[in-house]
Amino acid sequence: MKKFLLSLVLIFFSISTLFAQRDTEHWIAPYFMSSSATGYTNTLYMSTDSTTPFQVKIYNNNTLLTTVTISKGAPQSYTVAPALISTSNASEAATVITKGLYLKGDKPFFCSLRAAQSAHGEIVTSKGKAGIGTKFYAAAAPITYSSAFLMNFTTGIMATEDGTTVTVSGYNPNIQFVNNTPAPLSVTFTLNKGQSYILAGLGDNTPNFTGFIGAKITSNKAITVTNGNANAMYATGSQSSGSDLVLDQSVPTERLGNEFAMVRSLSPINNSYDMEGGIVIATENNTEVYLNNGATPVATLNEGQYYRILNNAYINQGNNHYNVYVHTSKNVYLYQLVGSDGTATGGYNYIPPLNCFLPRKIDEIGKVNEMPGSGGSPITLKLNILTEVGATVTYSVNGGAPITPTAAQGPYSLTGNSNWVTYAITGVTGNLAIQSNKAVTAGINGGYSTAGYGGYFAGFSSIPLISKTTGDCIPGIKLEVDDSYDTYQWFLNGNPITGANGNTYTPTQGGDYTVKVTIGSCPPETTPVFKVFTCLTKSNKTMNVCDISQVIIPEFTISTQTYNPSSVTIVTPPTNGIATVNPVTGVINYTPNVNFVGTDTVVYKFCGIAPEFVDCEQVTLTLNVSELPVVTDAILRTCFLETNTATGQFDLTIAPVSGQPGVTKKYYPSLTDAQNGTNEILTPNQYIAPNGVVFVRVTNGNGCYRIAKVTLVVFPPTKSTVLTDKIICMEDKTTLDAGPNFDGYQWSTGATTQTISDVTVGTYWVKLKTGDCWTKQTVKVYASEQPVITSVDIATTTVTVYTTGGTAPYKYSMDNISWQDSNVFTNVPRGSGVVYVKDAYDCNPISVEITIPNIINVITPNNDGVNDVLDYSELGHKSNLVIDIFDRYGTRIYQANKANGYKWDGTTNGSKKVSTGSYWFSVSWNEPNAKQTPVKYSGWILVKNRE
Repeated sequence: MKKFLLSLVLIFFSISTLFAQRDTEHWIAPYFMSSSATGYTNTLYMSTDSTTPFQVKIYNNNTLLTTVTISKGAPQSYTVAPALISTSNASEAATVITKGLYLKGDKPFFCSLRAAQSAHGEIVTSKGKAGIGTKFYAAAAPITYSSAFLMNFTTGIMATEDGTTVTVSGYNPNIQFVNNTPAPLSVTFTLNKGQSYILAGLGDNTPNFTGFIGAKITSNKAITVTNGNANAMYATGSQSSGSDLVLDQSVPTERLGNEFAMVRSLSPINNSYDMEGGIVIATENNTEVYLNNGATPVATLNEGQYYRILNNAYINQGNNHYNVYVHTSKNVYLYQLVGSDGTATGGYNYIPPLNCFLPRKIDEIGKVNEMPGSGGSPITLKLNILTEVGATVTYSVNGGAPITPTAAQGPYSLTGNSNWVTYAITGVTGNLAIQSNKAVTAGINGGYSTAGYGGYFAGFSSIPLISKTTGDCIPGIKLEVDDSYDTYQWFLNGNPITGANGNTYTPTQGGDYTVKVTIGSCPPETTPVFKVFTCLTKSNKTMNVCDISQVIIPEFTISTQTYNPSSVTIVTPPTNGIATVNPVTGVINYTPNVNFVGTDTVVYKFCGIAPEFVDCEQVTLTLNVSELPVVTDAILRTCFLETNTATGQFDLTIAPVSGQPGVTKKYYPSLTDAQNGTNEILTPNQYIAPNGVVFVRVTNGNGCYRIAKVTLVVFPPTKSTVLTDKIICMEDKTTLDAGPNFDGYQWSTGATTQTISDVTVGTYWVKLKTGDCWTKQTVKVYASEQPVITSVDIATTTVTVYTTGGTAPYKYSMDNISWQDSNVFTNVPRGSGVVYVKDAYDCNPISVEITIPNIINVITPNNDGVNDVLDYSELGHKSNLVIDIFDRYGTRIYQANKANGYKWDGTTNGSKKVSTGSYWFSVSWNEPNAKQTPVKYSGWILVKNRE
């Protein structure tokens, strides 16, 4: 339950609210009417200080209703169908609906919604972007007269973005919502842009009188709130029947302040209804409320509680000019309750906090004396001005010369705050503009016989705000803050922008923009962040493509961002082909229809990868589809290279892959290279390769290409199977035959015949022609290898010849006339002789001279001079002559050599005689020829010794 800190409640019929703040965008949420509070004419009023006319577009639920053109001195109005901004149908409360208005102008403008009938009237003013946010506290006039068909409270909430979740809480749990009873502890709902939701309660339930004042409204995205009563009576004291429309647009908590000034409206000074005053709503616990110069708070409020300021709080500053100074320890909402001449002329308006950053001019508010649906009743107006002490203040009407207020009109002091003064000017009409050289805000009080209205023009944020003057995005968007500050410095993402020191700035890149301003002795103030995004870039590109599939890679024209593959979409598909998007890479593949040649168009869109300020581009791509060149595969044949017979040298340029004129050809070792244009063969007329393929990229004048395959064939060497190496005797000659079936012959001898004769030992070659290829074949004529007589054994008259080398079988002879197959000769006479040997080639024989010694079979070593020794000294001229003596057991017992004259005297060591008996001897030497042929002569000998 709320603790309501007031002792009495009053009712007074009047209408009063704030005129709109100048901005390029305005949102107005709908309201709920009691059953008898119907028949209102709802009209939008739009005005501007721009001398250049511009358009304002008016929307409902994102649908354009109309477009009006406004300029300074030419404000416009537009009457809205009641079903778009209000309802008395219970089924449209506590549910998502599509009521509400959104206005967008090319330049900043003021906007208000004036709702009236013959008996009631009110103005709901738009605060522009200062009126949207994510945290609000609801306000309404306290109801002091119970009536379900007359009284209610109403709070309309409208979303400015899709996916907006709103929660309403902190109200009296005993209230009864229209279309949602019993009331839940909190209400949560989700809206898309342009949708709205109304919470209302009728005046026949006591908790509804004040139970919704101070309810907390929070959201995840920006919303706008219109709150009050349709209708209400809040007079105290003597009451009578009657009610009036009491509405105003709220502001989010970040726009609040804690110092305020209120000037008394048109209600009589001594009325008994207590219609004048105000409602203070706290947003934080322990909020102290002070009036005028009071040192003691008149109330201490907690979050969501309210305090009602009564008529007696106003102080007469002279000439019946009444004002009141309100200040609090923490930021609060202050709504001024105003009235005219009875309980049927009540209303309220949100009061902007005093701040040295208020604007220096208000230009211009249109048609202040008009109220649609009023029935033509005479209207009385009063202009209230709040400004800083010492300011020079003027006002003008309908663009006329500046008018300086009279002394009777002001300035008047504000008790409790010596820095501010107030003015009151009656009888104003038409289009108003107010100028001051210091901070200023102003409001209007007006009324006719059964209604009244009023409100303040500017200052709905305690800090300066950035607004758009033109455009919505880059390029085209232009930002501004009020032009009444002393200095300006613009920032992008927290960094100062060089040279950006005016009240306007045209962004060139997306990001968070702020501006720091100074004025007078106020400390510097930085605006809240204004987010600027780039527009969807629309570009036109042209691509020459061929009548095959073509890859299209999205590329930004201006942005440096990397495109997001998942963002690529086909906006308008091609007419003469098919375009598909790879969902992983974002690459577009375009394939023209079969045989189509001409112009095709595809429109695609993509966006970049960025945390917040994402760039997007829409490309209209004109595709000039051209024919592909005509190509055919080909075969090239060439002869082998002698340096590497597996390869040949090809002239790729003669491959007949295309006969079309105007084409260019490039050559590549693989199909992939040909497709990608990599690893080009730079000397195609001297291309060395084995059997295989190469690829030719044939491109026509349109840049279209096809790839042809060229098969490479290397003719291998063709050699003669007949022509082989030969072996002949060194002294012989032979014939070489290359064999038939060749197309030509070129011998190393110069001959060009199949055969050549009288060929001696040596190396020859012949080039053999097969087709156009010549194969060089080498042939050798070897001299046969001569056999070698390795040794000769002589046993008495038997000679055995041992041979190696050459080619068996061998022939043997001792006279070079008669030849035998055996290597053994018998009965060979004593003395010198010659052994001849030849091999199977029957070449000139080799020969070895041999000596067959005389045979000595007996010695008698008795020193009688006859047969005393075995003497072979006559062989002493032979090389390596050695005589070995062996006993019958094979043991060598003596060796005769050069030292002992090649003699044996029958002893073992030159002194001891051997026993009589038979002994074996072996005589070996080398014949003195080139081969030093070893000869061995063996036999036996009888030794007779006398002991």
